[in-house]
Amino acid sequence: MSALPSSLLLVGAGKMGAAMLDGWLALGLDPKHITCIDPGLTDEPREALAAKGVNLVASPADLTPPPVLVLAIKPQMLDSAAQSLASVAGPATLLISILAGKTIADLRARFPSAGAVVRAMPNTPAAVGRGVTAAVCGPKVSERQRATADALLGAVGRLEWLDDESLIDAVTAVSGSGPAYVFHLVEALAAAGAAAGLPSPLAMRLARATVEGAGELLYRSPQDAATLRQNVTSPAGTTAAALDVLMDETRGLPPLMREAVAAAKRRAVELSG
Repeated sequence: MSALPSSLLLVGAGKMGAAMLDGWLALGLDPKHITCIDPGLTDEPREALAAKGVNLVASPADLTPPPVLVLAIKPQMLDSAAQSLASVAGPATLLISILAGKTIADLRARFPSAGAVVRAMPNTPAAVGRGVTAAVCGPKVSERQRATADALLGAVGRLEWLDDESLIDAVTAVSGSGPAYVFHLVEALAAAGAAAGLPSPLAMRLARATVEGAGELLYRSPQDAATLRQNVTSPAGTTAAALDVLMDETRGLPPLMREAVAAAKRRAVELSG
């Protein structure tokens, strides 16, 4: 509890920002000490935020520099947001950014008065408290500020600290984009089930429940993924027959996943300039 800041400014309350906010409130951060800026919110999410007791403001005018400023806007909005927010990030402010493709150098250039910067890459399961976030500290981040970032970013799931910012692009390709790969696996498995003769709605229900259950088993079990896979696989059985296709090193899932992750990483590098 002691690592939580005395006050916090959240810029951007979309799906990820709102998920993080829920995590902070669950940790015990007083909503009266949280200020949120997001002019683009529609009435329903705005009312939901107001019901939680946080302070909603239309602009940063008259705000004093907070101990923590969390940027959860879309990356393309950084330049316009920085024009109005730069003066709010003071020498004692820890700036935490979850903007994809925006480096610590980008952030320091736009918030030159900010005392310290942490760059993070969460993923969408944060919305149910099961996200995974990778983060890296910029220069001048104190032990106290790192502990604060640890508490705030870890409020929505697992947190992994990186020693090298260049790893963020690979993180983006694996865990940042990874939920989409899993969702597509459900789509592909359901389509394959329909092709095998199942009614399409039933195939989708089976595929979805299978991935949900397998994910929960992986979460709860102390065994690694390879062992859990082996536990399902009887020699010369049906699963083994399928895995002979999926694990083929020339046309199976391993080379396809390497290609997919490499493509996502290349795009992350391009977006970061």
